[in-house]
Amino acid sequence: MEEIALDNKAKMQKKVAKVMREYKAGGLHSGKGGPVVKSQKQAVAIAMSEAGMAKKK
Repeated sequence: MEEIALDNKAKMQKKVAKVMREYKAGGLHSGKGGPVVKSQKQAVAIAMSEAGMAKKK
């Protein structure tokens, strides 16, 4: 059971890292073709949402 949780956590961390790199490069948009994200807090929220970390358990 722990192996599955660790594997899932690693996938989430990779997704968050990918989104944050996109933010730092200036290419992260809110929504499809929306405005460029300028707030780091908003970028973190988007990253967590995409990685599935923002879901209620």
